[in-house]
Amino acid sequence: MADREPVMSESEILGWLTERLGTQVSLPISQINPDVPYVEYGLDSVAALGLFGDIEEKFGLVLDPSVALEYSTLALMAAFLAAERSEVVHS
Repeated sequence: MADREPVMSESEILGWLTERLGTQVSLPISQINPDVPYVEYGLDSVAALGLFGDIEEKFGLVLDPSVALEYSTLALMAAFLAAERSEVVHS
């Protein structure tokens, strides 16, 4: 139990996602709008794989590739991840 990460709030997840996207596309987080689709930041397939690999590692999830299309903004992805984490914690 000691090595499990604490459950993050949706806003904490959003902050983490914003930092990761900023790193992937070399933009300061102040220039990233959580409601703008990832592709509008020039996220190519290699960078997308890196971002989603980071998400899977951080949250202990295996994401279907369709998740990237369905939750195509940081805000949508943060809400999805918060709900997924909540389900894991409560199961």
